[in-house]
Amino acid sequence: MVGVKRVAAEVLRSAKRHGATDAAVNIEASTTYMIRFSNNEITVSKVFHEHSVSAYLAIGEKRGVASTTVLSLSEAKKLVENLAETTKLAGSTDIYAPLPKGPFKYDKALLKRGRRAPPPEQLVEWVVEAVSGARNQGAARVAGSLIATERRRMLYTSAGVRAESSSERVELSVRAFLNGASSGQFSTATSSREEFNPYRVGEIAGEIAKMAKNPVSGEPGTYDAILGPMTFANIIEEVASAASAYSVLTGLSFLEERLGQEVSSKVLTLIDDPTLPGAYGSEPFDDEGLPTRRKAIIESGVLKNYLHNSATAKKFNVESTANAGWIAPEPFNLVVEGGGATLNQLLSKVDRGILVTNDWYLRYRNFRTGDFSTIPRDGLFLVKNGSIEAALKDLRLSDNILKLLRSLEEMTADKYWIKWWEVEVPVKAPYALIRDVNFTKSTI
Repeated sequence: MVGVKRVAAEVLRSAKRHGATDAAVNIEASTTYMIRFSNNEITVSKVFHEHSVSAYLAIGEKRGVASTTVLSLSEAKKLVENLAETTKLAGSTDIYAPLPKGPFKYDKALLKRGRRAPPPEQLVEWVVEAVSGARNQGAARVAGSLIATERRRMLYTSAGVRAESSSERVELSVRAFLNGASSGQFSTATSSREEFNPYRVGEIAGEIAKMAKNPVSGEPGTYDAILGPMTFANIIEEVASAASAYSVLTGLSFLEERLGQEVSSKVLTLIDDPTLPGAYGSEPFDDEGLPTRRKAIIESGVLKNYLHNSATAKKFNVESTANAGWIAPEPFNLVVEGGGATLNQLLSKVDRGILVTNDWYLRYRNFRTGDFSTIPRDGLFLVKNGSIEAALKDLRLSDNILKLLRSLEEMTADKYWIKWWEVEVPVKAPYALIRDVNFTKSTI
């Protein structure tokens, strides 16, 4: 990262000249290799070399954030000058929280994760494995994307933080098709090549597509539901978003005023863990420079923590959970703990139910209560007396997230890292059995 330290130092100097009481600059450089494939063949292959420079300023109780993709001293000065002008015009918050005073010590295993991005022939081989996995399950056509990223990051703050890290990441999404109305999808994301199994991702997508042959319109009503890892990961990501103290403060959380209360059945424990060296979202430090740490969001059904940066922590009179986000605290890796069943054991507990393998377009009718709906995608199945009886279509899952959590009965021991464009934060998710879930007729 030639010249990066000079740019970072200039941002801090310029911020001080413009009256900032606190300042931080985060600079990232990444090389991304993207392969898209459809009809069993690679159709697009691209390489992206990108830089981003993000700056945070606090001028008393006023805060501002801005970014640019141009890495130069002149652009850094311009970025800070414009940000300072904008910040001075912003409304004041009701608290002032200085950035954490560094320097800090970080986990060496997290500072440098992985190797350089794999060579192109390795990426092609991974795509071939994914397609083969789906085809060997009977899929006629296979599509998807493989993204491998080599990323370097530097964080400087006016409070004495000077931190650098690097990581390698890979994510894969596979969609398999049997015919026009029969499809299955699965995904994964990791920072460990040893844990990356593209064949199995394709295989699961192909299995779902094969089972989803000849779907019939489902009847709306209340069913016991088994949510697959793709769908349950989507729900869990929403729970973590609601646990951000920023969501609580802005009135966009169904977890407001529920700390210490049971918000789920006891079977669920939800952890945010940025300290897993092989996980996609792990980081050694947050955007304020604090060393990251593992923490429970929900423990045996009880809401234990909101996620905090320095500002929200001061508002709540607690310590930061090292989840900055300069403005909004965010999770890193979401790990679902609990459950010891197999998928067949979950199915055996269902007399009349629906298995949902995937969903998209989750939307809220009411953020504060958790009322939402989402559209099942790909394999959707009617379950009767413990067996999958038919493939379904034309249904929408319309319910309440807190109700789903409280009706959660059991989960599988096997869990899968899920990340794709509906699940932006990596989630290690199981199959989950939830009683009395409402399904309505879909008009899409």
